[in-house]
This record gives sequence, structure tokens and C-alpha cells, in this order.
Amino acid sequence: MEEDGGRRAAGSPAAASGRFVRCLYAVGFLDLFGVSMVVPLMNLHIKSLGASHTVAGIIGSLYGIMQLFSSTFVGCWSDIVGRRYSLLSCILLSALGYFLLGTSTTVFLFAISRVPVGIFKHTLSISKALLSDLVSERDRPLVMGRFNAASSVGFILGPVVGGYLTELEDGFYQTSFMCASIFLLNAGLVWMLPWSEENTGNREHQQGNKGTDSFSAKANRDLHLKSATNGAMASDSLFQSPWIQVATVLKRIKGIACSDLWDIFLVRLLMSVAILLYYSNFSLALEERFGVKPLFAGYLMSYSSALGVLAGCLLGPITRLYQHNTYRILLHSSTLTCTLILLYASALSIWMVILSSTFLAFSTTVGRTCIIDLELTIGGNEASGTLLGVGQSVTSVGRIVAPLLSGIAQEFSPCGPPSLGVGLALVAILIMNANKQKYCSHGNVKLKNQ
Repeated sequence: MEEDGGRRAAGSPAAASGRFVRCLYAVGFLDLFGVSMVVPLMNLHIKSLGASHTVAGIIGSLYGIMQLFSSTFVGCWSDIVGRRYSLLSCILLSALGYFLLGTSTTVFLFAISRVPVGIFKHTLSISKALLSDLVSERDRPLVMGRFNAASSVGFILGPVVGGYLTELEDGFYQTSFMCASIFLLNAGLVWMLPWSEENTGNREHQQGNKGTDSFSAKANRDLHLKSATNGAMASDSLFQSPWIQVATVLKRIKGIACSDLWDIFLVRLLMSVAILLYYSNFSLALEERFGVKPLFAGYLMSYSSALGVLAGCLLGPITRLYQHNTYRILLHSSTLTCTLILLYASALSIWMVILSSTFLAFSTTVGRTCIIDLELTIGGNEASGTLLGVGQSVTSVGRIVAPLLSGIAQEFSPCGPPSLGVGLALVAILIMNANKQKYCSHGNVKLKNQ
């Protein structure tokens, strides 16, 4: 009887955690589904409003700059006020931005509509921080991979629906309102998540598994502490003065800046720029090198995205094969990415390009998931939102730098951008090898303010 009771106590929180995680998969899917309906149509819309190419580029750059600076602050803010409040706020304010986009009849209104989205569109980062709070370190790569796969499915389906709606009268405005409605639906889903049930489940899970091995006991203890910490933050920090919250955010960011995490973020920056350089002139390079039409390049990119979804689902077997050694997975996936970009840059036929794109979809998906997991492992779980926010800012820097480097490299050759990407990926691999001991030790790099 006692054994059965113990099984029920262990099974109940596991089921509760499973429901919560699956709901977050739906949040990620809806987020990118809504966004990808609108984003491919925005350049056409702003030009239809009479904006020049320069003005359209400036507005696009301003959005990227807002994302660059806001992601760290919003991620840190989610550590302070709690995931539920910050996630709901970001979704609702993003919905407001897309609603304003649906009413934009001038370039000025279009620019205004991008402000709330540029500052608060961090649903995926906060969701990943929440997943990090909910699952053990051992299960984190698997859960993150599935979350990325669910989000990628939304990104694949969204442009199809958006393209269909655009064919209707006032199609862009209808698509924008549809996107805002999806974000409101997402906010309702987040509001109805079993937050109290999840916290209770985590506590019961810790109590019901005291006889398990030392690793599981540590994971359950971390889970319990994270749950209690987030609950305390949500109840106490939510009613603090905004100035106190800002001061706390700045203190945490200073702690990250003064910590020994520069190499992790540098590896992320280098690999991000390398992959962005690969895609920067993909269609143009295929046309110039092999005489392939842009339509074929579009099909090839969609094919790669679909393979990326599959790669996210395969992270479980991959992590078990590597005995949950995230560093080795990241090193091998980065080496494979570097090799495949080199293969693409030196390809003599279109079949070599298809081959490199096939395996590159797997290596980049695995690499993105592993670099996030390594950030959280080395940096510690106390500030997961801040770490993910800083990581997102690093990626935003890459998005700003990559087009400039691509333009310069294309002056020499259509193969210039991917060739430069190979060099940057090699530097990232050398940095990982030089810091192998730190990555493998799994010791937390304590922040200065702790």
C-alpha cells in the first residue's frame, strides 16, 4: 500500500508537469504561427504606403535595435516579477502592436506599431526560461528541442495562411488582426495554465522521491527551490516600486557582465553570424552559381525548416547517445556545421548544395538548443531569464552585423559570405576547445551580485 501511494505521489506531479510543458509547446507554436503570418508581408505593405527602400530599412533596423536592448531587460525582469506576469504582459503588449499594425494607414503609424512589438516580443525567451524552471538539467535539452520543434511548425504554417489571407480584400489588415487575435488566444492559454498545480506538483515530486539516486534528488531539490523562488518573486516583487525593479534589473545585468561567461556568448555570436552569412545571399548565390530560380531556393529553405523540426524531436536520442554531455554535442554539431558550410561554399553541383542543406538543418537545430543549455548549465539556474535575454541580445547583434559582413564579402565572390562564415565557425570551435575544462566541469559561474 505504501509503495502504491509513493507511485501515485510520484506520478501525479509528473503528469502535472507534463501538462504544463505541453501547454508551453502550444504557446510557442501559436507565437511563431501568428508572427510568420505577418512578417513576410510587411515590406510589401510599407512600400504600398509610399515608403522608400531607405525608410523601410530604417524602420526594420529600429525594430532590431529595440530587440537588442530590450531582450536582456525583459529577461531579467521576468526573473524578478515572475514568469506568469512577465509572459502575460509581453503577449498582450505584442498583441497591441499587431493590432496597431492592422490599423496602420501611414508610414508613421506603421513605425509606431513596431515599438511595442520591438520592446516586448520576447514570448519565446520567457517560455524557455519557464521550461528551464520546470524540468531537471538532464531533461532540459530534450524539452527545449521539442519546444523549438513546435515553434518551427508554426513558422512553417504561418506564411501559407498569411499568403492566402493577403489575396482577400484588405488582406494585410485582416492578417494583422488575425495575428493580434492569435496573441490574445495565447494570453488566455497562459492565464489558464495550472500555475498553482505546477508548484504543488513540484513540491510533491521532491517529497515522493527521496529514495532515488543522488542526481534525481539534486534535480528535484533544484526544481523545488526554483518553484519557491519564482513564487516568492511573483508575490513580492510585483508590488515593488518600478524604480526598485529597475535597480534590481540593472544589478543583475551587471552581475552577468562581470561574470566569466564571455566565451559562451562569444561562441553563440560567432555561430549565429556564421549561419546568418550562409543564408544571407542564399537565393542570389544559387542563381548566379547554378542558374537556379528563386522558387527552388524557397523550396529548399522550406525543406530545411521541416528537417529542423525533425531534428528537434530527435534531441532525446542524441543526448542519450552522448550521455547528456552538452559540451560534446555542441562541439560536434558546430564542427559539422562548419564542414557543411564549407561544402556549400565549394559545391560544384546543386546536389552538393541539397546534401549540405539537409545535414545543416540538423546540426544548426541541435547547436542552437545546446548553446542555450550550456548557458544555463554554466551560468546557473538563479537567473535563467537574464541569461536567455543576454543570449538573445547577442543573437540580435549577429543579425545587425551579418548583413554588413555579407555585403562586403559579396563584393569579392558569391561564395564570400559562406566562406567568411566558415572562418567564424572555426574560431568558435577553437574557443570551445580552449575552454573545455570549464564546460565539462558543470560548475556554476557565480555572478558578482550573488
